[in-house]
Amino acid sequence: MTTGAFETIRYESNGPLATLTLHRPDHRNAMTNQMVLEAGRALSLAARDPELRVLVLTGTGRSFCPGADLEWVTTGGTGSGERLTPEDFDVPVLLHEMPAVTVAAVNGACAGAGLGWACACDLRITTRSARFNTAFLDVGVAGDMGGPWTLTRLVGAARARELYFLPVKFDADTAAGIGLVGRVADDDEFADVVEDVVARLLAASPAALRTLKANFLDAERLGFADFVRLEARRHLELFTHADTLEAFAAKVEKRTPSFGGS
Repeated sequence: MTTGAFETIRYESNGPLATLTLHRPDHRNAMTNQMVLEAGRALSLAARDPELRVLVLTGTGRSFCPGADLEWVTTGGTGSGERLTPEDFDVPVLLHEMPAVTVAAVNGACAGAGLGWACACDLRITTRSARFNTAFLDVGVAGDMGGPWTLTRLVGAARARELYFLPVKFDADTAAGIGLVGRVADDDEFADVVEDVVARLLAASPAALRTLKANFLDAERLGFADFVRLEARRHLELFTHADTLEAFAAKVEKRTPSFGGS
């Protein structure tokens, strides 16, 4: 079903799967204040949805998000409509920290704030024709949407600084080579690749999937010894979960497991 009345995005949720589509097709899904606010509202709903296991972030048409709509900015867009506060910039935090696994399906241009949103997701899949750029210094700003934090963890500190201080457009194969994206698909196979990844995630034990997401988040904030102890406690708890026992039995019996979904 579609949740909420949005103009610049589409949000569809169906039990364990949700899709947030950036939707300004006449502007290649370039970002405005309204898009930031609407995406934040949709993702807040997603983060509180106990049934949700996977969220896909993508764009309408053949563009993901090339960053801010510069034409909108230069014609006074930032002075009209809803204004942003620092608290409104939580979209990358929601994408990164929500209990569900988030997948950026990068179907075209991905730059600036759009790149920041993609980097905040757990997984990134891209079309071969997609192009990437940090872009911020090219338009005289230092950037937003958490890129220096997320990109540093994806590609390393030196490469992240290079991409931000010396912005340049680069292709999907380069993005894969530096570790920014995990999978590159030919454009005509992209939808099938995304569907396959989502299907694999949804086929996993819901309890194990949620716990693994929590483990990655805690690994970012804890020292190694503290993390190992927390991971072990969760592992021992999960070891007796009905879904885990079902997964063991299915593996031994060479069949597809049937999980309870909690």
